Amino acid sequence: KMAADTSVDILQKVLENEILQSTKVVEEHLDAEIQKLDQMDEDELERLKQRRLEALKKSQQQKQEWLSKGHGEYREIPSERDFFQEVKESKNVVCHFYRDTTFRCQILDKHLTVLAKKHIETKFLKLNAEKSPFLCERLRIKVIPTLALIKDGKTQDYVVGFTDLGNTDDFTTETLEWRLGCADVINYSGNLMEPPFQSQKKYGTSFTKLDKKTIRGKIYDSDSDDD
Repeated sequence: KMAADTSVDILQKVLENEILQSTKVVEEHLDAEIQKLDQMDEDELERLKQRRLEALKKSQQQKQEWLSKGHGEYREIPSERDFFQEVKESKNVVCHFYRDTTFRCQILDKHLTVLAKKHIETKFLKLNAEKSPFLCERLRIKVIPTLALIKDGKTQDYVVGFTDLGNTDDFTTETLEWRLGCADVINYSGNLMEPPFQSQKKYGTSFTKLDKKTIRGKIYDSDSDDD
C-alpha cells in the first residue's frame, strides 16, 4: 500500500512538474511573443513619431517662410510697384483695393485683419485705388471696395462690393472666409456648398446688381447710389 502511495505521489509530482514545465514553456513563449509585439510597436511608434516630427518641422519651416514674406498680418502697400513684388513671392494673395472716403472699405478692413491672422497661408494686402490707376485699369477694377484674389501670380477672381456676401453691410467674417474659400485662395475647412448667410432668408439668392454700376472707366463706391 505504501509503495502504491509513493508511486501515486511520484506520479503526482511528475504530473505537477510536467504541468509546471509546460506552463513555463507557454509563458516563455507568450513572453517572447509579447516582447516581439512590444518591439514591433516601439519601432512603429518610433517611425510614426519621426514622421510626425518631420511633418511638424516642415510645417514650422513653412510657417516661418510665410511670416518672413509678410503673411499673418493685414498690411497696406504703398505703391503699384510693391504690388507686383508682393504677388510674385506668394502663392495666395488677397488684395483690397480701397478708398479712404468709402465706408464699406472700413468694414472689409475689420474682417480682413481677422482673416490675415487666421490664414497665414495667404497674404492679405490693401492698396489705395486712387494711387494705383494703372493696376485698376489693368485689373478692370471699377467698384470700390474690390478684392482681387490672386493665385500663382494670376488674378483668378474678384469680390466686388458686398454682392457675394449676402448683400448686406452686416455680413460676418465667416461669410467672407467662405467666399475666399470658394476661390481656393485660403485653406477653407468649412462646407463650400453651404454659405454662412444661406439661412438668413431675407438675402435669399436674388442678389441685386447695385454694385456693378459703373460709367466708362470711372471708379465708383459700392455704397453710394448718387454717382
